Amino acid sequence: MSSTSVNQDGRRKRLGLTLALLAFAQLIISIDYNIVYVALPDIGSGLGFSVQSLQWVISAYAVAFGGFLLLGGRACDLFGPRKMFVLGLGLYAVSSLLGGLATTPEVLIAARAIQGIGGAFLFPATLTLVSTSFAEGKERNRAFAVWGTAGGSGMIVGSLLGGVLTESFGWESVFYVNVPLAVIAMILAFPLLKPDTGGANGRSFDLMGALTSTIGITAIVFALVEGPETGWASSVVLSALAIGVVLLVAFFIIEKKSADPLLPLSLFKNRNLTTAVGVTFFYMATFGTLLYFLTVYFQGVHGYSPLETGIAFLVPMVAIAIGAQTAGGLATKYGIRSILVISMAIGVIGTALLGFTLATDAGYWAIVPGLIIMGLGQGAGYTLMFGAAAIGISPEQQGIASGVASTTQQIGGAVGLAVLVAIANSGLEGQAGEALRTATTDGLQTAVFIAAAGIAITGLIALGLKKPAPQTQSAPSQDRKPETAGV
Repeated sequence: MSSTSVNQDGRRKRLGLTLALLAFAQLIISIDYNIVYVALPDIGSGLGFSVQSLQWVISAYAVAFGGFLLLGGRACDLFGPRKMFVLGLGLYAVSSLLGGLATTPEVLIAARAIQGIGGAFLFPATLTLVSTSFAEGKERNRAFAVWGTAGGSGMIVGSLLGGVLTESFGWESVFYVNVPLAVIAMILAFPLLKPDTGGANGRSFDLMGALTSTIGITAIVFALVEGPETGWASSVVLSALAIGVVLLVAFFIIEKKSADPLLPLSLFKNRNLTTAVGVTFFYMATFGTLLYFLTVYFQGVHGYSPLETGIAFLVPMVAIAIGAQTAGGLATKYGIRSILVISMAIGVIGTALLGFTLATDAGYWAIVPGLIIMGLGQGAGYTLMFGAAAIGISPEQQGIASGVASTTQQIGGAVGLAVLVAIANSGLEGQAGEALRTATTDGLQTAVFIAAAGIAITGLIALGLKKPAPQTQSAPSQDRKPETAGV
């Protein structure tokens, strides 16, 4: 065997192990996201959350995650993605342990916020490592497909694990399970991920940009999450919105004048990135909210236990995993743009079908066709929208580009959930018993139909991606600049 063949085999093996670790990190994020949903009712009763405050078990994570993502993304570029990967996992491990030990709502909410900060460093680091470790084109599309499949698989595992652990060991166990997973990934990062090179390379850290963007985005996401509960005209919500807007305006002024900005505004000249940002926002505002509404439908309308809810989520989660895994190969053959638009069309059909079949007296199998079709489109879209955001971005800016896409993901999810929850709950006041179940189902149907319309808008936005261009033979290199291949 020639030395070239040996080197190629060694490289493929190393890349395979690297991808396995990055997929494992995405698996951890997905498990944590889904496992908490299933355990929410038990967490609420166990720690004495009020109906109004229980949402903060989810929202504290979302607010911190969204607020710190730009900082996490830029930190990857300045200090290296491997360091941020380990830091994010470390925060995940510590906060998960704290969450499991929590005896008051305040401690648990604080733990969830720290988890969100950990995710804000881990998620863009993982995306950056996928984008810079694999050559643009077929190799990267395949890597994103595996990464996306891990996300879908994590949601399956999270659904089942959440139900089993909650019923067998109590809600605390859904936090404890993250600790060994995060520690294992941290240990594996050192031998499997290439050491960060060059550090900040003499570049300065944009402290004012970091402060204004982090506090500004956190305030905006907080207002979006809190608005439906306390009222959009409340002083708390209006103050948070005002602070957020002022700080974000200041942030863009600072970035425009900075010699080494946290967010180089020139990035937005990349048509694929700006389009992918729009896709990500509407995807999360629509697809990203459906898990919440399905949880309400299963547990609130039909009275499923946590374990039954986890089993009920199996069908859509398997469909999501299949869609994610299939999308990479199809995108390589037909282009990301075409497959992303098709995935949104499939998602519209599935989501609309789901809305038509939701009913207070409907059995589970009645909604299965909609869940399957919806899941296929959802899984494919999730994989491809992040792949589209990475195309044509230089390696030294992959971190902040990932941070931009991820920030949009969180804000879109918060906006969509705030709007659709308000719509879904608009007819519930004063209802009880069977009338409440019927009103809840009607509200859920309306929200799902609006989500379907939003998914259609997402598909239209995806048409703004560049058309596929003829691909040249892609050479593997982590150091070479990415090709400006079409999508």
